[in-house]
Amino acid sequence: MDQRVSFITLAVADVRRSRQFYVDGLGWRPMFESDDVLMLPVGEHLMLSLWSVEGFTAEIGHAPAAGIAPLTLSHNMPTEAGVDEVLAMVASLGAEVSSATRREWGGYSGYFVDPDGFRWEVAMNPGPTGDYVLP
Repeated sequence: MDQRVSFITLAVADVRRSRQFYVDGLGWRPMFESDDVLMLPVGEHLMLSLWSVEGFTAEIGHAPAAGIAPLTLSHNMPTEAGVDEVLAMVASLGAEVSSATRREWGGYSGYFVDPDGFRWEVAMNPGPTGDYVLP
């Protein structure tokens, strides 16, 4: 098996509400959408699939567990100002936001919560050349 991830699928309560947040609010462009699913390309070979709880349950055979998903999605920005801009934008959409701070690992990050409770980190993660990179 190749070492890669192709899809991240999140079960959402209301696909239309997710569309309003990600497409109408954040300006992301869907690759595919229906009443049950919204697919958003988030990388060269990576898709974020927002699937209705009902469709997700029918596919996997059981309902997702209640509570906070033990998962954080991350979005890197090249500057601290960029981090603050994204957090301000999602706050204007009504998202719960925790302000960005400098982190012990040398970066700068804050968090927001999407309409279904999924947490997103928005980070400036400097590499040795000042570029934003993954550790």
